[in-house]
Amino acid sequence: MGSINKMKEKAGPTELDTFLPGDSANKGTKYEISSKIDVEAVKALNGEYDPFKTRILDHPVSDCDTLTHLLKASLGTGILAMPAAFNGAGLVLGIFATILVAIICTHCSYILVVCAHELYRKTQRNQMSFADVAEEACKRGPKWSRKYGPWARQLVLIGLFVTYFATCSCYTVIIAKNFSQVIDYYLGYHINFRIYIASLLIPTIILAYVPNLKSLAPVSMLANAFMGLGLGITVYYLVIDLPPISTRNLVAPISTLPVCVSITIFAIEAIGVVMPLENNMKTPQHFTGLCGVLNQGMAGVTLIYILIGFLGYFKYGNAVEGSITLNLPHEDYLAQAVKILIGLAVFFTFGLQFYVCLEIVWNGIKHRYVKNATFANYILRTVMVIICVLLAVALPMITPFVGLIGAFCFSILGLIVPVVIEIITFWDKGFGKYNWKIVKNAVVIIAGIIALIFGSKMAIEEIIQEMSQTPQNATIPVNNGSRILEATTDVLIDTINATIASITTRSPNSTT
Repeated sequence: MGSINKMKEKAGPTELDTFLPGDSANKGTKYEISSKIDVEAVKALNGEYDPFKTRILDHPVSDCDTLTHLLKASLGTGILAMPAAFNGAGLVLGIFATILVAIICTHCSYILVVCAHELYRKTQRNQMSFADVAEEACKRGPKWSRKYGPWARQLVLIGLFVTYFATCSCYTVIIAKNFSQVIDYYLGYHINFRIYIASLLIPTIILAYVPNLKSLAPVSMLANAFMGLGLGITVYYLVIDLPPISTRNLVAPISTLPVCVSITIFAIEAIGVVMPLENNMKTPQHFTGLCGVLNQGMAGVTLIYILIGFLGYFKYGNAVEGSITLNLPHEDYLAQAVKILIGLAVFFTFGLQFYVCLEIVWNGIKHRYVKNATFANYILRTVMVIICVLLAVALPMITPFVGLIGAFCFSILGLIVPVVIEIITFWDKGFGKYNWKIVKNAVVIIAGIIALIFGSKMAIEEIIQEMSQTPQNATIPVNNGSRILEATTDVLIDTINATIASITTRSPNSTT
């Protein structure tokens, strides 16, 4: 395509001259007209589409902030159970088992992003959610996989939402439990546990109002600081008065090794936040790579998990509890400080976990609220938090149920689904020499099945134990709690629709 350069004025104006007024500075010339073509469009036509150059974000997140979010997503309350994992493996085998599990989990997150980048170029899109990646991989894979695209999308969406929403509800229980132990100790009597949970409603709503991941970065930094300080004090207790190493198993019986693998997978897994983090990065190509954000974050997380697991089992041996904080002396000020710090860390982690749920629901309904989208979005946030807290109030023993959900969802979504996506995405390119990728993926699938079986077994045993120890009058019966929650949810949803309809009617020309 050329350009029209300084056309000489003719004696009689042509039709084109009528629309090209003369330059006042030079009567004999016309304005220059250039015909420009979008460079990225040309590259796309030539098969050289760069999705990262076309990505435009209102609030791009830096590599440092992304690393902070990743650390917070992985350094959750599961780290407190790592000594119990080492109890199932032994001091030496526990180190190698943790490293192996961390490599597998990191690899699954890694290949999910790599597949997303490959599908960006195939579809000429610059952003995809986990569900989008699963669906597009099936649609653009071999013929036998194409009909499963919608099913793959729904599997991922339902699995992620159920897991992370239940986790958010569980977090309110964990926060309330940490605070209640300290407050009740000084009060000298026990306050109804549900009051502690209900009191978190307003603070969690305020935290849920943080608009985006960029604004959540300082919140994640606070959570990391509180968690780091709490773990630091915990380590102090773990390194004093250590017993002889000969009293501990260096290698535990192989029959208990699956327990270690299951606990470590559920502690370190953060597959749900991987794509939201990548989608909001200023430089998404930095997320992968040998020294990329993902590998940096997971390497640091793995070292911390090994440290806590090793020292916790070394100190307490077979007497180690499911959460290492339960082994700390209750009357010590520092031990009480640990519970407060862990409670605050979990509270500030709530926002990141909640963002995963919010993104799933909002992406499914935002087309209905083109007008007043911001208002509808914040109403949705409010309703979701209310339901989350109500669920915890109705079922304060929800934690073991979340463990059962995690056993299903994290083993399937975090391990099995990513390797299946990789097989389908690169079906046309092959699987390397001697099909080594198939062998590698088979190992990952076996690990996922082990985590599924033994994780479910552990969660069911914990549920039975929790139910047998809970007094009959201590909790609302499940059926009544479910009815209350269902009725409250229906009322809240009707209220949202009515409010938004009213706003839309009054302000038909309003924009968001």
